[in-house]
Amino acid sequence: MNIIISKTPAEMGKAAAEKVRSLIFDAIEKQGYARMMVSTGQSQFEFFENIIASDIPWEKVELFHLDEYIGIPETHKASFVKYLKERFLAKVTGAKMNFISGEGDVQKQIDSISAIIREKPVDIGVIGIGENAHIAFNDPPADFDTKDAYAVVTLDEDCRKQQVGEGWFPTIDDVPKQAISITVHEILRCKTVVSVVPHAVKANAIKNTVTAKQADNKIPATALLSHPDWYLYLDDASASLLDN
Repeated sequence: MNIIISKTPAEMGKAAAEKVRSLIFDAIEKQGYARMMVSTGQSQFEFFENIIASDIPWEKVELFHLDEYIGIPETHKASFVKYLKERFLAKVTGAKMNFISGEGDVQKQIDSISAIIREKPVDIGVIGIGENAHIAFNDPPADFDTKDAYAVVTLDEDCRKQQVGEGWFPTIDDVPKQAISITVHEILRCKTVVSVVPHAVKANAIKNTVTAKQADNKIPATALLSHPDWYLYLDDASASLLDN
């Protein structure tokens, strides 16, 4: 585990984007392409602003969408497909994104994207950490045993409250109870994991993750402790409960 702490979310986003840029160029130099998972949500705003401004040859990058609520259309404010198209794909040229839809045949979508992601190793996983320490939508107690690539998951109350707090839904009753999510197992298969986690609301999750003695499915992000190449980017607020 490598912990990098910046003073502000803006500085953190820049530092994380520089690391990801370097990893993308390394992968392209070695194999001619890069494959990357990307997170969404309010915590990723500064990272996306900086990675979009980088000189990355996006036509050589294949991207994977991590998760999506079941039952909401792409036009919904909270749709992660909408988020990625508007905040990322509309601002870069040539990138290929493998999406998950919140509508239609769920199992068919899972089977399709699972087959694609398993074609070749994923070089970089940009993986956020939630207020309840979830990674993707693997809420506690997360399934650490499944070897599937994607699965249907049930969102816990803390996760649904976070979505309301970030302004994606008006009330907790409006937040879908289920989603399609990449699994913990598949995240750990990435060659390198970069976690971008700003803001004071994440401080407790970061403390619980970093100070854990071992992986604990009640603190899903602790699964990343076993990854041999994990970079955790924090700002002063999200790192505020860590010992100096």
